[in-house]
Amino acid sequence: MRILFLVYHGFSEHSGISKKIHYQVKGLRENGHEVHLCHYGFDGNGRRCRFVDGEVIRDYGRGPLAALRQRTDYGCIYDYCVARQIEFVYARCFQNASPWLISLFRRLRRAAIPAVTEIPTYPYDQEFLSSNDWNQRLDLWIDKRFRRRLYSQMNAVVTFSDAREIFGQRTVNISNGVDFDSIPLHSNSPQAAGDSAVHLIGVAEVHFWHGFDRLMAGIGEYYKAGGKRDVYFHVVGGVHPAYMTDGREAPGFQTIIDKYGIADRIIFHGTMFGDELTTVFNQCRFAIGSLGRHRSGISVIKTLKNREYATRGIPFIYSEQDSDFDSQPYVLKAPADESPIDIGKILDFVDGFTMQPTEIRKTVEHLTWKIQMQRVVDDVTNNC
Repeated sequence: MRILFLVYHGFSEHSGISKKIHYQVKGLRENGHEVHLCHYGFDGNGRRCRFVDGEVIRDYGRGPLAALRQRTDYGCIYDYCVARQIEFVYARCFQNASPWLISLFRRLRRAAIPAVTEIPTYPYDQEFLSSNDWNQRLDLWIDKRFRRRLYSQMNAVVTFSDAREIFGQRTVNISNGVDFDSIPLHSNSPQAAGDSAVHLIGVAEVHFWHGFDRLMAGIGEYYKAGGKRDVYFHVVGGVHPAYMTDGREAPGFQTIIDKYGIADRIIFHGTMFGDELTTVFNQCRFAIGSLGRHRSGISVIKTLKNREYATRGIPFIYSEQDSDFDSQPYVLKAPADESPIDIGKILDFVDGFTMQPTEIRKTVEHLTWKIQMQRVVDDVTNNC
């Protein structure tokens, strides 16, 4: 099948979202499909362009008018699909519903080219309503007024939630996938005799819904109650300065660190990749998933991070509902509230944990992107 994978933004070498998209494309190609990747970005001369497989299909130019044109002129995508006999369009939601996008998908529908849109996080309104960025809030306001009409032109909405209908459209429920080739197996670094220290790791481009403040507060409460063991929390990923101070959604990291005097227990590594990231992982015995999804109104979600931890083969904790992992023996569930995480429970869990990384990894073999993306293709093929 000839597939156009449509993305409304550009790519970054260090972005987890960018990597995920490329793994999805790889998964489709592993199933024998011919996949063309369409995205928006800038060429080497700073001109705004729409690209397919790195080739410019529309040059919007420079300046404010060019920025406006790229949000209203999608005709090049339709022309490409017709000229290249595209059989299926897989789009990724960018909270950008508009009359112009509705027109694109209406034209595709009339041309008998089925289309779906993946909504990575649902519901997503609260994430943007909590933002101090008024441009984001304006984009959400516009999106809310047009999204039901937009999705009425789709064949389905792809979701990582359990929702059976989103914005009036039926859903295809899949799990976030993993790419085994890109994630090395966990290997615990040997500890010196008598060393009872436990290192924890949380990897994310940090937002308030990750709830890392709950883990930090838990470490503080552990020592306040007389805890004796050395517990360290390694935060890997970008942390916006706003999250270091108290916000509307959560206490600031620095506020908690100062309150409990645990500056030596919290290590901020910044963004890391490859061998550098693996070295930190191998120092750690337990990983931290999302602990605050309830803050953005989400109770059920299949996050990419849980799957990456399991593929690596390290046990972990999270607070949402995730049917792929809720009953797994390598998972510790946290309550979906604002309470500090009970560090004693983590220590007891780690001390009694004997499952090997290879055993953990084996449980997610069915969650490869190859399998998950083919589920979408099969659904669309069977329902068109």
